[in-house]
Amino acid sequence: MSKPVSPMMQQYLGIKAEHQDKLVFYRMGDFYELFFDDAVEAAKLLDITLTTRGQVGSEPVKMAGVPFHAAEQYLARLVKMGKSVAICEQVGEVGAGKGPVERKVVRIVTPGTLTDSAFLEDKETNRIVAVNADKKQVGLAWASLQSGEFKVKIVPSEKLADELARLQAAEVLLADGKKLPQFQAASGNVTRLNGWQFAADTAEKLLTGYFGCQDLRGFGLDRSEHAAAIGAAGALLNYIRLTQNLMPQHLDGLSLETENQYIGMDAATRRNLEITQTLSGKKAPTLFSVLDDCATHMGSRLLALWLHHPLRNRSHIRARQEAVAALQNQYPALQGRLKNIADIERIAARIAVGNARPRDLAALRDSLYELAQIELSCGGSSLLETLQQVFPATLPLAERLKAAVMPEPSVWLKDGGVINHGFHAELDELRHIQNHGDEFLQALEARERERTGLSTLKVEFNRVHGFYIELSKVQAEQAPADYQRRQTLKNAERFITPELKTFEDKVLTAQEQALALEKQLFEALLKELQAALPQLQKAAKAAAALDVLSAFARHAAERGFVCPEFADYPVLAISDGRHPVVEQQVRHFTTNSTAFDHKHRLMLLTGPNMGGKSTYMRQVALITLLAHTGSFVPAASATIGPIDQIFTRIGASDDLASNRSTFMVEMSETAYILHHATEQSLVLMDEVGRGTSTFDGLALAQAIAEHLLQKNKSFSLFATHYFELTRLPETHAAAVNMHLSALEQGQDIVFLHEIQPGPASKSYGIAVAKLAGLPARALKSAQKHLDGLERQAAAQQPQMDIFSMMPSENDDSGLEENLSVDSSCSGERPSAKNNEWADMLAEINPDELSPREALDWLYKLKGLA
Repeated sequence: MSKPVSPMMQQYLGIKAEHQDKLVFYRMGDFYELFFDDAVEAAKLLDITLTTRGQVGSEPVKMAGVPFHAAEQYLARLVKMGKSVAICEQVGEVGAGKGPVERKVVRIVTPGTLTDSAFLEDKETNRIVAVNADKKQVGLAWASLQSGEFKVKIVPSEKLADELARLQAAEVLLADGKKLPQFQAASGNVTRLNGWQFAADTAEKLLTGYFGCQDLRGFGLDRSEHAAAIGAAGALLNYIRLTQNLMPQHLDGLSLETENQYIGMDAATRRNLEITQTLSGKKAPTLFSVLDDCATHMGSRLLALWLHHPLRNRSHIRARQEAVAALQNQYPALQGRLKNIADIERIAARIAVGNARPRDLAALRDSLYELAQIELSCGGSSLLETLQQVFPATLPLAERLKAAVMPEPSVWLKDGGVINHGFHAELDELRHIQNHGDEFLQALEARERERTGLSTLKVEFNRVHGFYIELSKVQAEQAPADYQRRQTLKNAERFITPELKTFEDKVLTAQEQALALEKQLFEALLKELQAALPQLQKAAKAAAALDVLSAFARHAAERGFVCPEFADYPVLAISDGRHPVVEQQVRHFTTNSTAFDHKHRLMLLTGPNMGGKSTYMRQVALITLLAHTGSFVPAASATIGPIDQIFTRIGASDDLASNRSTFMVEMSETAYILHHATEQSLVLMDEVGRGTSTFDGLALAQAIAEHLLQKNKSFSLFATHYFELTRLPETHAAAVNMHLSALEQGQDIVFLHEIQPGPASKSYGIAVAKLAGLPARALKSAQKHLDGLERQAAAQQPQMDIFSMMPSENDDSGLEENLSVDSSCSGERPSAKNNEWADMLAEINPDELSPREALDWLYKLKGLA
């Protein structure tokens, strides 16, 4: 017969039943314990010991645990692996009842709802996204508990993958039965919710209650039009409430994002441009890593946000540009002050959910004082004036924190030493008792001797009887009426007085009372700060914006970035442009210019591998992107017309998870571009068509280039090794040939990385292979095969003889239609045609023909043939 389940294990099983999809950290004394399958999984993931203890039924109870004081590091590791953890604490008093200590889940740690700094990357924004999809469109809602961001958007179903790539969600909430794009589903951080949680009516009720409004029209939301987005927002807010065990106080309104706010970039473009992550998944070198000269983590996170969200609103861009210009002479002093600023944004988030620590408040106090001392020369920048005006408003908060919190408080509230001296009279008295008890006893003894006139009177203490007044046997008979006998000894009597009893009670409980009072005062202080969260968040956002703008100013001043100009007509003119990342990695970077306008919309780019085609194309896109963040750009000058989207088709790899080959991936990305690019888009196409046979690839590449020219009419950079495509400008005036130059020195090659007009003369493939380290024998063999192939091609396609296009004597097809034949000329070329050819050729002076006129003559001759 199996032993009955213990009350403690019954309690655990009840809690686990409510959190079956999470690991439960069950507090037992100084450890968090995990049981059964949770223990097995945690032991494997965290490399901790798996043991067994006792039995449930006939099965031994598997068990693993982590120390309470070191739990954060283990939680951080689990969250990075995408796991969610329910933290179950002891909330009842030990020994308060006959059963086990009362426990309950006080919070749930999930990848998307983190606020503790130990779990978060300093320079990355942690977002949670709710996806509410129907057949035609998707409602998105996303939030960041660190910044208070809370936004919604309606997007077409086919753009969901691009939106998730933009938001870089740590966790995605999805209704049961719904699917995500393959790449996102593979990430693993998907939390399933019941479908009813996404219902628009209940969501609207929850949201209006949270924001204290009658409806959501003030946020630009109408249920008839935005039901999917409202449902997503409601599901998200409810999930945050459940995981944090409270309703967050700092989500700063709900805003509806629209398509035309930002320059559009699909998932492939964000990946190919290496904005915040390299193609190999590393954090450097990227556009973000080389621009991140921010003094604060708040600034770094905002910089990443701006880079992924380039603006389309010209007035907002110009406001940032004006601020950058004004800061070019001030950024060293400003950044020096900002370096002393703590991460106010995340401190505010921890205050909002009630888990801020004492040193958070001390850092907040010092930071608010530092911000209040910022003085800028705004130089006509309205944005700088606005930002600077935010900081003085937080001075009262800084003063309150200065009064309330010790200059250097303890790390943990449970250790005391957090609330400042002079803040609360009772706390000061309790501390005085703890620290100056001897002084009180000496004063009491002197006072009582004087009052009673008893010379043997002593005030003493022992662990058994506590504090007492001792008198000799002789003088004990003269003790005052308020002396109560406590103990009789052989030669002395011990007494207690009401005053001494009160002091004893205070001393014996002073530490416990002081800690309890400090906790109470600290929690009340957090409540005060929660009421001031909007001010704190505003100060954090202003400090972060100043930080990013000062970093932009540093690059402008130290790296020669210039202020781009914007035009209202089609143009993309960059003079001496540079790649902002590559120029930091090489000793000498060759600058190159770009010129697109309403007449020239597609640049056919040829040249050797490693010649710099991809770098040049990315350079154009990154300069365009940077300009729309408000940053200055790496160029001598730049003029940019209206841009709505940036597309790239650069490089590819197999998508084995989806059973898609490299070529399939390439064609899918290309199809997306051809369906979505407009006349205001910038398109980068690199070596399209190379994943299949030569003729297929060439045909596709030409068709794609022609589609871009004729249908999309986008500004397009089209890199190719198909030299046949370089004839495209002959039939399409909007296309132009350019090439990356190189020099041959014997069998070696020197890349000049310089853009020049016209097509490249050859591809230099064998020379590049030599640079790559191909064995000499293989190179020699390749050269031999190349020579043979070139001779074979020349034999099959000899120099065209326009007269050879005439019918022969044995080919009478169409003779009656085309010629007046003299039978006496049998065996010779028809003289009528000869004369016509001769007359036409006589009219041509090759030295005076323009390329266009030469092409016209060629078509005339072809027509005659």
